[in-house]
Amino acid sequence: MTTIAIAKKNGYVAIAADSLTTFGGTRLTANNDASHDKILKCGGTFIGICGSAAHHLVLESVLSKMTDLKLGSKQEIFETFRKIHPILKEEHFLNSSEGEDEPYESSQITALIANPSGIYAIYSMREVFEYNRFWAIGSGNEFALGAMREAYDRYDNPADIARAGAEAGAEFDKSSSMPLTLYTTRLRDEKDPQWRLFQNSLEQLVTKAA
Repeated sequence: MTTIAIAKKNGYVAIAADSLTTFGGTRLTANNDASHDKILKCGGTFIGICGSAAHHLVLESVLSKMTDLKLGSKQEIFETFRKIHPILKEEHFLNSSEGEDEPYESSQITALIANPSGIYAIYSMREVFEYNRFWAIGSGNEFALGAMREAYDRYDNPADIARAGAEAGAEFDKSSSMPLTLYTTRLRDEKDPQWRLFQNSLEQLVTKAA
């Protein structure tokens, strides 16, 4: 699978991911994969996706067509992925079955989300969690969580913390590998006039892109 790590500290958030794709016993490394970045960039939001390689293309297609895309809080992320679920089924032929005892249909997607509002994870039943410090997903998540626990108090920059987590996964998890991709953005501070200038510029870019 993968290792994706996320961290928040000192007014910034960061997300890092390994670059290995596996097909059964076959390993597709960044040396041979022209599209090895597992982090999807959507406006001012970064989404690290684990699981099927198809998820990245599908989510990129769906999110790019949403005119009311909102990912700025736990509730907004939930509502967005609730709206996405029928699209995944009807237009992208999602197999939503996980087991007879599951309470809801599965979206089959696990992802970490970093943006100026904070750091989040969304799981297959559309459960959304918001984190205060750091988190990790994927097959290397246990190695990443341990590394970030040790790194959190030692580093001021969340990029260093997220990198430590993803590197630990790449070191010890058989389904994760270097190199990493890493992105950082500022947390929202509505009292900061510089933040308002940054936000206005971002909104203009998103509007032009749409």
